[in-house]
Amino acid sequence: MRIPVMADPGQKSDDTSSRVRPTALITGVGRTIGIGAGIARQLAASGWDIAFTFWTGYDERMNWGIEAGATDAIAQALTARGAAVAAIEADLTDTTAPAAIYDEAERRLGPVTALVMCHCESVDSGLLDTTVESFDRHFAVNARATWLLIREHGRRFRGRHGDGRIIALTSDHTVGNLPYGASKGALDRITLAAAHELAHIGISSNVINPGPVDTGWMTEAGRAGCIRQTPLGRLGTPQDTANLVDFLCSPQGQWINGQLLLSNGGLA
Repeated sequence: MRIPVMADPGQKSDDTSSRVRPTALITGVGRTIGIGAGIARQLAASGWDIAFTFWTGYDERMNWGIEAGATDAIAQALTARGAAVAAIEADLTDTTAPAAIYDEAERRLGPVTALVMCHCESVDSGLLDTTVESFDRHFAVNARATWLLIREHGRRFRGRHGDGRIIALTSDHTVGNLPYGASKGALDRITLAAAHELAHIGISSNVINPGPVDTGWMTEAGRAGCIRQTPLGRLGTPQDTANLVDFLCSPQGQWINGQLLLSNGGLA
């Protein structure tokens, strides 16, 4: 894991006891057009301080590459919405990363109330062409890191009973995308187990399937096909997912627990 030294005008002071804004930790916030960034902006506007993680090593392996200046742009958008911000670069294949992320988030912003997991490893391959290395990396990031982050959240949460939140983003796509879909299936089970195993400390835990959201990865043919299969006649947007996360993190969303929620416009 690597924690960069970076200017952070929205960072809280060392005395966090008088702060009234709760802190949300959002993983996988690497690009300004991503779902994670959309969620971060919405929660910041709703009164949350934001710690977010990113990993440039993943982006540079993907077709879209690294978005220059994305971390600073996201942080500036959050501070403009009144949030104190901590940007943390972290390699989630490293089993020590979740504890180090929480250490840094708590040092800079105070205790974490909501954990929102948008991180993923996603490289297309099927049953016959997936390598063992790729399979293991998908499970390390999408399943194992999810478990370790949830475990860290459960161990450290000291908020009021009922205020804690865990939300993870999933997918049901497996055909031609085997390691991604299979590891996301494991993520579902891990996250939903937390709704029961962490009930005694007052943390609710839910999974969201946002359906197809074009954040720069879709082909024209894929985009057109998804639109045809969606009754509302459009693709999902990061804001669609952010609206649901915002509700779940609000007091009004407290009673929603242990659910896999489809926020996909009725995609068939």
